[in-house]
Amino acid sequence: MSKARRAKLSRKTNETDVTVAVDLDGTGKAKIETGIGFFDHMLDQVARHGLIDLTIKAKGDLHIDMHHTVEDVGITLGQAISEALGERRGICRYASSDLPMDEALSRVAVDVSGRPFLVWRVAFPSEKIGAMDTELFREFFQALSQHAKITLHVENVYGDNSHHIAESCFKGLARALRGAFETDPRAADRVPSTKGTLSV
Repeated sequence: MSKARRAKLSRKTNETDVTVAVDLDGTGKAKIETGIGFFDHMLDQVARHGLIDLTIKAKGDLHIDMHHTVEDVGITLGQAISEALGERRGICRYASSDLPMDEALSRVAVDVSGRPFLVWRVAFPSEKIGAMDTELFREFFQALSQHAKITLHVENVYGDNSHHIAESCFKGLARALRGAFETDPRAADRVPSTKGTLSV
């Protein structure tokens, strides 16, 4: 797979102004500025552990709440990933990760299928982590899966600390995406589907 798998996209609405750049064959470099400290920390984990170079700059209506910013970052990141993948030729397509974070264990499985779907089985003991509402994590994963056109299953198997649960989900996502996006050396020139396409 010789073609550079990079993309840069922007999304501007009355609620947010988001720019995302991705390099799926990077080294994990990240520059994240969303105005939401814990969200920045989680996105940095996706870059670092997914070996995705990731630049995200978002300005949103945080004076209202964080919902629009979190969702629109998920939308724009998903669209950038989908564009960078192109026709998805040569990728491994499927991957999963069981990710421990102290007392918490989360499982993330991904199919880079062209068919967006999210299964979310994660409950948080607290309503907030720092200033961020924990219900917003599902909104991010939903937007990401829809716009990256991937099937994504996320389950927290157990855990007591909301920070650890969230971080295990994001790190699990990173590791699963990394495995699914990697080139399959035995099928580097083929689209991994009997349909012959994963782009529709």
